[in-house]
Amino acid sequence: MKFAPVIAAALAATALAQTPPPPSAPPGGRGPGRNGLGGAAAGFVQNPTLDKEPPQIPADLKSGGVLIYSKTTGFRDESSIQASNTALAAIAHEHHWPFFVTENGAVMNSEQLSKFKLVVWSNTAGDTLTDDQKAAFKSWVENGGSYFGIHGAGGDPVDNHQHTSLADWKWYVDTLVGAQFIVHSSIQPGDIHIEDRNSPITKGLPAVWHRAEEWYSFDASPRNKPGFHILATVDEKSYNPGRATMTFGKPEADHTLVWWHCVGKGSAIYSALGHGGNMYSEDLMIQLLDNAMSWGLEHSGKGCPAK
Repeated sequence: MKFAPVIAAALAATALAQTPPPPSAPPGGRGPGRNGLGGAAAGFVQNPTLDKEPPQIPADLKSGGVLIYSKTTGFRDESSIQASNTALAAIAHEHHWPFFVTENGAVMNSEQLSKFKLVVWSNTAGDTLTDDQKAAFKSWVENGGSYFGIHGAGGDPVDNHQHTSLADWKWYVDTLVGAQFIVHSSIQPGDIHIEDRNSPITKGLPAVWHRAEEWYSFDASPRNKPGFHILATVDEKSYNPGRATMTFGKPEADHTLVWWHCVGKGSAIYSALGHGGNMYSEDLMIQLLDNAMSWGLEHSGKGCPAK
């Protein structure tokens, strides 16, 4: 994969920059990471807030690029967010796509969203937007914008341990993503089956992709929803799903992982892959991210794609 060395170097630099200092670090040293968690921390965000003032987007940023959004107000895995953001930014950089990375939810306003063709929700978690910001993002998608959700962006459990949950935003869960996240397995190797090898989103991926992942399960497969195109599933016989199974009492599981569909005049791709920060240096993961971003940019503003 041609981007792998670039992304590997970027990830290494990011990991170094995010290393928290020892407890005795003097004032002015690197303190807690975003939202009160250290550089490599994982856990629920403490005292989450919603943003009211939009970020400053560089005046010279050309329109028509990629917005990479990774705010969390629920569970946060800092290393996964830093790695996924770095990989996405490196891919955009190598393609010469304009891009902007932010954790400021107030970027979801009609004026700033109009500058982008694709918005990537990169391991977001929790209910991160105000009602007005939700309405602006919903309108942007339905009027031709492209959405790409990665792993944690697939939603939170309905009961999110008294923290905010994306399950409360029914349009996002039911219409945009198309399925409610329930639970995940432990990280373990399994076999991903690429169902649609003719899709540009799966270009370069093997028919059977063996890799380790934290396997997400959902309340139902979106396969039976009108207009949903399933790209990849995982074979539950290739690992131990435990309670994170999608058999639902049937002999075989329809454990969907990657899919796309139309939302009004816009389009949405969701991939449940990408739990660990180290996963974003895998050649095939980079290939999938590259494919999905390219597809989203190509179809943005053109109405519902035919395939």
